[in-house]
Formats: sequence, structure tokens, C-alpha cells
Amino acid sequence: MLDALADHLALAALGLAIEAAVGYPPPLFAAIGHPVAWIGALIAALDRLLNRDGAPELLRRLAGVGAIMIVVSVAFGAGLLLQRVCLALPFGLLPLAVLTSSLYAQRSLYAHVKNVADELDGSLERGRASVARIVGRDVSRLDEAGVSRAAIESLAENFSDGVVAPALATILFGLPGALIYKAVNTADSMIGHRTMRHEAFGWASARLDDLLNLPAARLSAVLLAAGAALTGASFAAAISTCRRDAGAHASPNAGWPEAAMAGALGLRLGGPRAYRMLEVDGAWLGAGRCDAAPVDIRRALRIFWAATAMLIGLFASAALLLNK
Repeated sequence: MLDALADHLALAALGLAIEAAVGYPPPLFAAIGHPVAWIGALIAALDRLLNRDGAPELLRRLAGVGAIMIVVSVAFGAGLLLQRVCLALPFGLLPLAVLTSSLYAQRSLYAHVKNVADELDGSLERGRASVARIVGRDVSRLDEAGVSRAAIESLAENFSDGVVAPALATILFGLPGALIYKAVNTADSMIGHRTMRHEAFGWASARLDDLLNLPAARLSAVLLAAGAALTGASFAAAISTCRRDAGAHASPNAGWPEAAMAGALGLRLGGPRAYRMLEVDGAWLGAGRCDAAPVDIRRALRIFWAATAMLIGLFASAALLLNK
């Protein structure tokens, strides 16, 4: 069992390092797409097939349970098959790590958030257009501070969802674990909304995603606080803000990394925000200033990279210790 854990730790560390270095190459995306897109196509097909308008709520909820069971089963089967094929090859850990790296998102997340800061330096409209690619809210009414806060909030939340959570799943179950996590997380993003069509059908996906993200969100907060210490921001404020404000967030998980980032930067994040057909009176996280700016986005990005480097180092060190 310890040998398997060591192998999974090494796989996660190597996969994270590969994604940090090269990301998911655009030519590869153009040629074959991305695993998340393939998972999304399956979820969309199940939504069309099983989520019947006018069906009783209980029936739609049971259909949603069946849908996420199918998605998880396909992800597990595909991951197990690919893992066995890779490990049968000479130096099989390397191709397995390349496959696993496609399920992490630190390089692409960094690029998208950095682009918001760069575009916002040019004009507010360009900043709004850039942040609209990474958040679901209505950006038309956001000022510079609102755009900057939205980018920082997305960076913090997706550090947990897109980096730490799939890495932890890899440690537990290898490539199949990472694929299962990404399948559940993608299902939550597609059908886990409280809308007339998806509140019942997406209930199981949303609850399962909340459960899987519980440990990752809290570890992410600690890593961001440590990253703050390494980059000259406040470790103590990050931790104290988590303790005070994380539970006020509507999500049981998103408040932890967002509160840590708010405290580290001396900002207030969250608060009221608008979506297409919904106004959310969200709680404020942090006791600092609201007037965030592109310079704060770049400070957040430095914390993010420091936290990511520590995560890779932690996994690599643990793998080496277990292999002694």
C-alpha cells in the first residue's frame, strides 16, 4: 500500500510539474480536444436523454443520480485502462504523468488571470471581456475594482478545484482518481445549478462535488497562506480571515481559498454580484479594502505560483521519503 502511495505521489508531482512547464499544447487541443471537453459531451448527452421537462422532481433527481453514476463509471474505466497500458511500457510513469497533467490547470489558470490584469491595464472594457472568459457573472456593471476582485476570486477558487483537488485524487487512486474528480467537477459546472431545469437533475452532481472538494479547499487555504508568507504577504491575516469568514460563503468550499487570498492581500472579496438572471447578496470575505487593481491581481498570481511550487515539492518529498 505504501508503494502505491509513493507511486501516486510521484505521479501527481510529475504531472503537476509537466503542466506547469508546458500546459496543454494548443496544437494538441486543436487536433483532439481536451479530456474535460470529452467528459462534457457525455454529460450533455445524458442531460438531453434523461432530464425530461415536466417529469416529477423525484424522477428527475433519480435520473441525475443515474447520470453521474454513468459518468463516474466511464471516467474510472477509461482511467484504469490508460493507467495499465502506460505502466506496461518501459518508463511507463512518464507517459502516465503526461496524461495526468492534462487534468491539472495551473498554467492555463495563470495565463487567463494574468491576461485580465494585462487587458485591464489597457482599458476597462478589455478587462471586462477578459474576465468574462473565466467567471459566470454579469461583468457589464463591473468597474476596475470589480473586475480585479472577480479575477482574484476565480484564481483562488480554481486553485482548489483545478489544481489541488485533482492532485489529491491522483494521490488516492492514480489517473482513475483524477479522471473521476474531473468528471464530477465538470458535471457540477454543467448541471449543478439551481435552475428550473437542473436543480433536481443536477442535485447529485453538486452534492458529490461539494464532498470531493472538502479536503482540497482547506488544504488550498493553507497553501495560499504559506505562499503569502513566501512572497511578502501576510500569512497570519490569511489564516485569521479563513477562520472568521470562510464559513460565511454560500459554498462549503469556495470560501476557504478565497478568504485566504483576501486576508493575504488585505482585500475584501466576494460580496454582492449579479449573474444573468440572478442577483446574489454574497458575504464579504476579508476586512481590507475593496478597491482592488491589476497590481493586486499580479500579487495574487505570485502567491498562487508559490503555493503551487510548495504543493509539487510536498508531493515529491513525500514520494522520495516513502521510497527510501
